[in-house]
Amino acid sequence: MNSKKTYLLPFVLITSCFALWGFANDITNPMVKAFSKIFRMSVTDGTLVQVAFYGGYFAMAFPAAMFIRKYSYKAGVLMGLGLYATGALLFLPASWTGMYYPFLIAYFILTCGLSFLETSCNPYILSMGDEESATRRLNMAQCFNPMGSLCGMYVAMNFIQARLNPASTEERALLSDSEFEAMRQSDLSVLITPYLAIGAVIAVMFLVIWLTKMPNNADQNHDVHPLTTLKRIFSIDYYREGVIAQFFYVGVQIMCWTFIIQYGTRVLMGEGLSEQEAEVMSQKLNIIAMVVFVSSRFICTYFLKYINAGALLGLLAVAGSLLTCGVIFIDGRMGLYCLVAISACMSLMFPTIYGIALRGLGDDAKFGAAGLIMAILGGSVLPPLQAAIIDKQELFGMPAVNVSFVLPLLCFMVIIAYGWRTYVRTK
Repeated sequence: MNSKKTYLLPFVLITSCFALWGFANDITNPMVKAFSKIFRMSVTDGTLVQVAFYGGYFAMAFPAAMFIRKYSYKAGVLMGLGLYATGALLFLPASWTGMYYPFLIAYFILTCGLSFLETSCNPYILSMGDEESATRRLNMAQCFNPMGSLCGMYVAMNFIQARLNPASTEERALLSDSEFEAMRQSDLSVLITPYLAIGAVIAVMFLVIWLTKMPNNADQNHDVHPLTTLKRIFSIDYYREGVIAQFFYVGVQIMCWTFIIQYGTRVLMGEGLSEQEAEVMSQKLNIIAMVVFVSSRFICTYFLKYINAGALLGLLAVAGSLLTCGVIFIDGRMGLYCLVAISACMSLMFPTIYGIALRGLGDDAKFGAAGLIMAILGGSVLPPLQAAIIDKQELFGMPAVNVSFVLPLLCFMVIIAYGWRTYVRTK
């Protein structure tokens, strides 16, 4: 009982970090379309936002693990919050330059912080109690991640997308250099405001956690032997396969949530809406998808008490595959609704793969977590490939945006295989 009381406040504070990085993830997805308009770029160039964003996760995961191993989970959380706040506040000087690439640098620094947070917080939650309930505990903490995501989507829709200049991509292309410069600066001042606000919130969170006594039950071993540890954990099949499955899961998540804007804009403009109206409506559907995601995560977390984790993971991936086929082959609103419904299938995947892969790793979980966070690179590698397909406009007599969802379909196939292998190992 005392142990539960000891863990309560730290659990609440660390769980709140899940919401904070969820906010960053999902205020960013619509920015691919926003930056493409603001800087008059292709969709492929716009996805450099995702490359910088998820590239930061990849680059900092193992340095974060080494830092945490040498110091503590709390130190890792504080480092993450510090980098997160710094990256968000750098949006102000980036806007002064009026150029695209300083924003990519700010995103990269911000997500180096998120990499520290995820490498620290996920295994920290696993350590706050007995191992038998660790995966359920992580799923519960992860339920607050999409709540932050919903907030990020709401802010993106109401405080960025709805306030940008309503000029369409085609209209912007016709502006003179001076007119375009004035419009760009006005749009950038709209875009940076939410990032400056979240930077201030993160700074306050840093102070709260710094001043709070946190458990150090998982921080006894401070030796750093990365190569030996990596060789040991990658020899474990369920861990190695979990890293691969996580790569493809993050890819499918980011693709479905980023390109719902492009998919929905095409469908809704075909119904007579203006480009801006279609983008805002698509973002509303994205928010509905996140509500579905949150609801499904709570429901599926409950089912984990009674259903093998690998079996449930595989079943959800099968359902996701069928819905993705609907996105590809059913044009119009029904295809768009299938895309929204995919979120119900994705809800349990990240924490379940994470919990399965780290099960029984003990102190090696600090480096194991880094490998799983590096797998977030899937969110950097796969969306540009999908964007390159979308830029083709039409393929095989179908809208290219529909055809592009073949990539998420392939990702679900990999997750089906991992769920099946996990079920066979643990049944």
